[in-house]
Amino acid sequence: MTFSLTSPVTGLAQTGLTSPTYTVALDTSPDANARQYAVTGLGGTQTGVTAQSVSSPFTTAMFRPKAYQSLGKPNPTTGLISNVPYNTYKVITRKGVTPLAGQPVRNVLITTVIEVPAGSDLADPNSIRAALSMHFGAISQGSSGIGDTTVQGIL
Repeated sequence: MTFSLTSPVTGLAQTGLTSPTYTVALDTSPDANARQYAVTGLGGTQTGVTAQSVSSPFTTAMFRPKAYQSLGKPNPTTGLISNVPYNTYKVITRKGVTPLAGQPVRNVLITTVIEVPAGSDLADPNSIRAALSMHFGAISQGSSGIGDTTVQGIL
């Protein structure tokens, strides 16, 4: 299955948001190697939050490598591969925010970078999936705390 979102997306717990949901629509991505969704509607209680607009974007995109890297050949003497390249994937969310009343909108950027060693997709796919499972599970479990930390500065 490829990266695709089903609308609405149910948001995770955050201080000040009640049952947040996000209506999304497939959008034109900024890159041929990306798929992007725009938030076209909001559900639940999200006071002051706005959906996608030209002057205040609200999008999520996933990028794949422009050119996939493959695993090189082992050294004939040692049997070791000296250089293992990485295939890099990214998920980026952009949301326009107001830094101060009357000021122009600036973007919050949230980026998750996934660097997969070439060859491990075949040799150890379950470990890649386990790492992703833990990563997104930790973000999901800590969502409200991550939000509090980015707003209050307390870790």
